[in-house]
Amino acid sequence: MAGPGFFARLFGIRRRVDLSRRYERLHESISGTMSSFYKARDNETGKVVGLKVIDPLKLDPIEKRYKGLGKPGEGEIGKAISGPNVAATLEWGISSEGRPFVVQEFVEGVLLHSLLAAKKPLPPAQRLDLVRQAAEGLATVHKAGFVHRDICPRNYILRPDGRLVLIDFGLAVPDRPVFLQPGNRIGTPNYMAPEVVRRRQADKRLDIFSFGVTAYEICTLDLPWPRGGSGKAALTHDSPPADIRGAWPDIPKPLADAIMACLEAEPSRRPETLEGFLGRIARLEL
Repeated sequence: MAGPGFFARLFGIRRRVDLSRRYERLHESISGTMSSFYKARDNETGKVVGLKVIDPLKLDPIEKRYKGLGKPGEGEIGKAISGPNVAATLEWGISSEGRPFVVQEFVEGVLLHSLLAAKKPLPPAQRLDLVRQAAEGLATVHKAGFVHRDICPRNYILRPDGRLVLIDFGLAVPDRPVFLQPGNRIGTPNYMAPEVVRRRQADKRLDIFSFGVTAYEICTLDLPWPRGGSGKAALTHDSPPADIRGAWPDIPKPLADAIMACLEAEPSRRPETLEGFLGRIARLEL
């Protein structure tokens, strides 16, 4: 396991922070794959924030794959990504106990995953709006020069005012081939691109595939392939997906075609950018 010095260098921090003094935890922890997340009050500013405390034992095996490559830490990546559909990163560092942490704006609302899991069909206009906002959030990540690598409904929050916000840059890497080499099978299986599960060289179009699955689910409350509970679910993603028109017969053709293009098994057949996707549906109204 990497020592505390490794994470201090990774997160660009010299001073350690006593989290129990600096932040009053207002809500019980929500456990993620590699971290715990708290609603907290910053005792220095009085602001309510989201405090993410990362488990170094789980982070280390991922980060050491990039040893010597100058990979920025999660906090530095988050700080570089700014837009209305992305959660703002406020601070990051190392706790007095040697655990990396990231502080983000606290986004009040409901996980997109929870909204879709309720299986209550959304009005067509809201489906289109959520697809557009999800694309805008991911486009912001790509414009900043990063690949998110875990686009799925669990990483979007819908605020009460209707704004959809992309969260969690724990798996994000710079958009450079050296960080996206074969072998890094990372992401959420039901949304994972074929090149990732088949251990092939990847690029930002792996995010576009995952976005396509998310957009399909927003529109239909279902997935283009059978849902699975293990990594094996992704092994079917290089076979033809179920046509979205079967689940939503009245879907506008430009929207159906744009989403299905994102689900192409061959990355070169997907939209090259999210701007390209958004351009295809720019004139739609529902």
